[in-house]
Amino acid sequence: MGSSDQLAARAVRGLVAESSRTILKPRFKPEPHVWDTNRITTAWLGHATVLINFYGVTILTDPVLGKRIGADSLLGTIGPKRFIAPGLTPRELPPIDLVLLSHAHMDHLDPATLRRLPGNPKVITAAGTTDLLQDTGLRDARCLGWGERARVGTKNGEVDVSAFEVKHWGARWKLDRYRGYNGYVIAREGKQIIFGGDTALTDTFKTLKGQGSYDLAIMPIGAYKPWLCSHCSPEQAVRMANDAGAKYFLPIHFKTFPFRREGVVKPMERLEHAIENDRIALRDIGETFRLC
Repeated sequence: MGSSDQLAARAVRGLVAESSRTILKPRFKPEPHVWDTNRITTAWLGHATVLINFYGVTILTDPVLGKRIGADSLLGTIGPKRFIAPGLTPRELPPIDLVLLSHAHMDHLDPATLRRLPGNPKVITAAGTTDLLQDTGLRDARCLGWGERARVGTKNGEVDVSAFEVKHWGARWKLDRYRGYNGYVIAREGKQIIFGGDTALTDTFKTLKGQGSYDLAIMPIGAYKPWLCSHCSPEQAVRMANDAGAKYFLPIHFKTFPFRREGVVKPMERLEHAIENDRIALRDIGETFRLC
């Protein structure tokens, strides 16, 4: 009973401390309004959210831009609080043509953010997840299973999206284990980008290598401690990007939320020892990378 009381007391102290913690401002701020539509430009907005200008088509991956991630409630979102504010708020985003959702976990699919996206975007999502979009106002959603492809038409042009298998899981709650989980390849005008979503080490990236060259791999490098069975380490992320034959590496899924034990610095330190320096597209929230 005494141990239980101590645990409860520690939990309460932790909640109080987190509620008073200041969310830091990002050191960098993207300027998508000046991006060249004849180039590929990307910016990391935090966690798994990347803004991509793909030759004029604006894509947003796993949009999570609120102060917290977790369950919706009448009091707002209940869950972990950000360390660093997003590189752009929903109000600062350009009109979005396409949203890519890798899976239903609350740090990747956030209805509160989806409701605030400008531009009435189309959505590509994993199997069994469209019910989670019912209250977001997003109506044009398509599910893809592994090996399936879609050509998405937008007012700014077409983009091809194909889903591939990763090593993760898709349940949002304890019992909804029917939900899918994807990595994606997005292609336009002869260029290809890999969005790894969330994954542990898997050999499935090797199957991508025979399907053309990849200019950029957007890969998770955090939450591996203590969850290496479902989240890859930085070294493993590099191995998978290399398996696919990707030229540049854009790291995500670290530094943003306090739900892993490796800290905010270690993932990047390990990445810098695992890959050539000139292949790392960016290192910090809000930074911008121009591919070509």
